[in-house]
Amino acid sequence: MRVFVTGASGFVGSAVVSQLLGAGHEVVGLARSDTSADRLAAMGAGVVEGSLADLDVVQRAAAASDGVAHLAFRHGEPATLAADTDLQVVEALGDALAGSGRPLVVTSGTLVLSPGRVGRETDKAVPDAPAALRAPSEKAALALAGRGVRVAVVRLAPMVHDAARRGFAGALVEIAERTRMSGYAGNGSQRWPAVHRQDAALLYRLALEQAPAGSVLHGVGEEGISLRALAARIGGLCDVPVGAVPIVQAEAHFGWLAGLVATDAPASSAITRRLLGWEPSHRELIDDLAHFVEKAS
Repeated sequence: MRVFVTGASGFVGSAVVSQLLGAGHEVVGLARSDTSADRLAAMGAGVVEGSLADLDVVQRAAAASDGVAHLAFRHGEPATLAADTDLQVVEALGDALAGSGRPLVVTSGTLVLSPGRVGRETDKAVPDAPAALRAPSEKAALALAGRGVRVAVVRLAPMVHDAARRGFAGALVEIAERTRMSGYAGNGSQRWPAVHRQDAALLYRLALEQAPAGSVLHGVGEEGISLRALAARIGGLCDVPVGAVPIVQAEAHFGWLAGLVATDAPASSAITRRLLGWEPSHRELIDDLAHFVEKAS
């Protein structure tokens, strides 16, 4: 299968490219810079030059492919602008693939679900969720099943990890080093799901190969790790004290993560595992945290 991948040189996307190539698929990745293009070429993937703003480029690449994995998101830009761009890309991909029966895998996150309970694949995205801005793209993607696209949505856990210091967990390590305290909000009972990057990559491949149209899949290896347990592990690794941060002081201590540290957002992947035979097998987050600290020292 010839697969067009957006976000192909990113943290998760590059693992997806390697997973697809290793399974014998041909991969073409969207690259907005020479650095990204060189990285893709070194992996053995083809290159389409352009960005998410180039909807005509995205459409042509999708139309020339046997399947599409959409992982790119304009992080670092205003959230509403990034979400609007994502919705436009999903709609453009849908127009390119409509009536073909070809697979399209679109990325969302488990944080589109209601907090305070274990989120499941059958749950709908809600407007007051931490990542509610991604809900319109998810809804638009799933509607493509009615237009002859074998679409699947992958909701990734908020903590996608590997030996590299990245994402939410990496940010918690950096905060602990900067403030000289590994903190948790309130009593620290809030739970966040996690998944290893290589397990997530396998899920994207299985979704492209097997997922029925309209599937919602959860890229979750660990259902919920308490922030207190994370803080304790990080404190031990960084040799700093561990302590509670009052909610009113969360912004001063956690910065951009302040809006999430009080959120209890566990999620299950039981339906995904049964549907696709996906079984996460790589290191758990607590084990990878040691690599975060070692890599930085």
